[in-house]
Amino acid sequence: MANPYDLVIIGGGPAGYVGAVRAAQLGLRTALVERDKLGGICTHWGCIPTKVLLHTAELVEHLRAAQALGLDGGPLTVNYARLQQRKAEVVERLHRGVQYLMRKHRIDVFYGTGRFERADRVAVALNDGSETVLEAAHVLVATGSTARSVPGIAIDNRRILDSSGALVLDAPPRAIVILGAGAVGVEFASLFAALGSAVTLVELLPTVLPLEDEEIGKGLERIFTRKGITVHTGTTATRATPRDGRVVVTLARGDQTEEVEADYLLVAVGRAPLVDGLQLEAVGVAVERGAIVVDGEFRTSVPTIYAVGDCIGRPYRLAHVASDEAVHAVEAIAGVEHAPVNYQAVPRPTFSIPQVATVGLSEREAREAGYDVRVGRFAFQANSKAVIEGERDGFVKVVTDGRTGEILGIHMLGPGVTELLAEGVAVKYLEGTAVELAGAVHAHPTLAEALREAALDALGRVLHA
Repeated sequence: MANPYDLVIIGGGPAGYVGAVRAAQLGLRTALVERDKLGGICTHWGCIPTKVLLHTAELVEHLRAAQALGLDGGPLTVNYARLQQRKAEVVERLHRGVQYLMRKHRIDVFYGTGRFERADRVAVALNDGSETVLEAAHVLVATGSTARSVPGIAIDNRRILDSSGALVLDAPPRAIVILGAGAVGVEFASLFAALGSAVTLVELLPTVLPLEDEEIGKGLERIFTRKGITVHTGTTATRATPRDGRVVVTLARGDQTEEVEADYLLVAVGRAPLVDGLQLEAVGVAVERGAIVVDGEFRTSVPTIYAVGDCIGRPYRLAHVASDEAVHAVEAIAGVEHAPVNYQAVPRPTFSIPQVATVGLSEREAREAGYDVRVGRFAFQANSKAVIEGERDGFVKVVTDGRTGEILGIHMLGPGVTELLAEGVAVKYLEGTAVELAGAVHAHPTLAEALREAALDALGRVLHA
């Protein structure tokens, strides 16, 4: 190629397309390789479509209490076909938005599957059956991840589903078993339970949302149980057998086993880096445990090749983290001044019903790190706006360092907390203290007052509890 690219990006998801936009802003001639649709799994099969369905599910739960809110009406029904249509409309609108960004920034998009020929040459098997080769001074790998399963259970997306299969069901199942109670598992449990399904949620570890603060997991489990969701913690599935148009799932807890029959089994046990077919070994890119190895600048073992997002296997497999990593990698490539990604201030939202939102260290992590931990809590049942909205479940928990007052972590379970989280992230990013959070005047009546009250509680000065 007579005029090679400054940067070729493999993968057009939240890392790839955001990285491409930033590269174009910095004057780099950029090409993007995407094997399916711009926006990636997040836009088409993950973040966006699930939240469309969950938004409706939340409305369903609100409207079931309509009479208590002073509303009279007939029986509530869900037109699932229309809901699926709306999901498709939202996804396509956002997809077109990403396409527009590529045109606006004059980014060349190649639809196909990329692989390395040399460190500076990416061959692309185009979706129209032809092939092209792109030469580049630098390459950024942003290929994302793929769904995992467990030994002995094969996902077929007929009776044994991954999250993509669950999104395209023609109707809510009468009964479903969900294996894995991380973010994906609890979101689908919330969705299907709100739409009338009998849900069994299975988690190997002692609490649901096992990567979050224990109080959050235990609190969500209590709410789920009250809603009629059957929760099995410390339990796994050893076998799933399709039978007579349903599936029989064998659950094991210690020496005990039981069988649960359902319409579907949804396997939601996490995701694995997607690097197969890139021919990384041919150019010397180091891979460990299936993930690409990078340094603090997201540079691989080959100096001109970078990698970001789920394919590097770091703990936070979140779309917004991948986007931020891509921006930082591109700025490193362009040689402009940039700050490192602050993983201590990464927002972790879970769109279950009720929602979960966290940032920073859990109480246990803070104690294990040697901090003099002081904790403040405030329940939404004592918050005026939560009472007004009829959404009183949950609480805010603030973990602080007793010596300095610095806020180490904020953990929330309750109404609208994925939006409240932005304040917590800002405080954490700025290394704020409980005194500062408590001293900031919060409007009344708002859900955000619960954050201030939790900070006051950590200081021994809570006002409304």
